[in-house]
Amino acid sequence: MFDRLKRNIPNALTACNLLCGCVAVVRALNGDLEAAVCCIFAAAIFDFFDGFVARLLNAQSDIGLQLDSLADVVSFGVAPSSIIFWTLTVTQKYFQSDLPAFIPYLAFLIAVFSALRLAKFNIDERQTSSFIGLPTPACAIFVCGLPYFDIFTHTGYFVLLTLIPALCFLLTCELPMFSLKLKKTDKPFVGQYKMQLLLLACSSVFLIAGQMKGLSLSIALYVLLAFIDRKRKKHVEQ
Repeated sequence: MFDRLKRNIPNALTACNLLCGCVAVVRALNGDLEAAVCCIFAAAIFDFFDGFVARLLNAQSDIGLQLDSLADVVSFGVAPSSIIFWTLTVTQKYFQSDLPAFIPYLAFLIAVFSALRLAKFNIDERQTSSFIGLPTPACAIFVCGLPYFDIFTHTGYFVLLTLIPALCFLLTCELPMFSLKLKKTDKPFVGQYKMQLLLLACSSVFLIAGQMKGLSLSIALYVLLAFIDRKRKKHVEQ
């Protein structure tokens, strides 16, 4: 009885992730973007702890892996897509644009590419201690910061349209992205994790100075540092 309960604790946390994602989608499509952002953050917390608890209890399972991916598609794919969709729809109506009505639906390409990214992750044996392409939670966090910029403008509308293909590309590209998970190593701590420490330090400044805007800035810096790190490693190898 206890063993069965122990095995299902991580799955229960994953289910909470999915539930938060569903609520985030509903709130976003009703224009309550702050509530949607809060729900996405709650989903991210559950997403972190389901894996942590699974390892702690030695309760990893194949069904847990699949359930986690399905939940992430909703919480970090459909939910952020819904935020961008609602923003584009409202902005397009406000400016009485003659642009085709289907354009806001392009936002859901992020959900499609998030699903593709998660499917690749599940079968990619390279992504054990780091990532290949932008992780879906990072993509969602980037989108969470966007409503706090001045995006409900004509310029903001086209910025969002530009960000959609950019995020889709980053989700599925072959760019190695370092993980924030710290592991025991014989190498000097600062030397081993200098990129992670730089990201955490700069993100703290962004969040203090820009508050919620700092979320998008932090993820943008994450991508930039990953690109720099890749260039540096290629140079060292040569």
